[in-house]
Amino acid sequence: MMPWPFPDFPFAEDGQPAPDGADVRLAALVAQRLSIDWTTRRQQITVTVQNRVVILAGMVADAETRRVAGELAWDVSGVFDVCNALRLRAGRRRGR
Repeated sequence: MMPWPFPDFPFAEDGQPAPDGADVRLAALVAQRLSIDWTTRRQQITVTVQNRVVILAGMVADAETRRVAGELAWDVSGVFDVCNALRLRAGRRRGR
């Protein structure tokens, strides 16, 4: 579902709403946090923020890495919610 913008709503060149400055700052802080932590720094994680909600997407090695990424995002000041959409790489599952 797409929000219905007001006529003077700011849009970027691609027709999408322009990112909020606070969202850009939060995305940078979360990405920095993920790149510093030894558990998440070598993983393929994309960080997007919309209205202070962090969206984590991509592929990670295991469930522990997925959990740590979500916790690191929650620890950033100003984050309202975290949507952890990280998926596990197919070849790394245990118990099969």
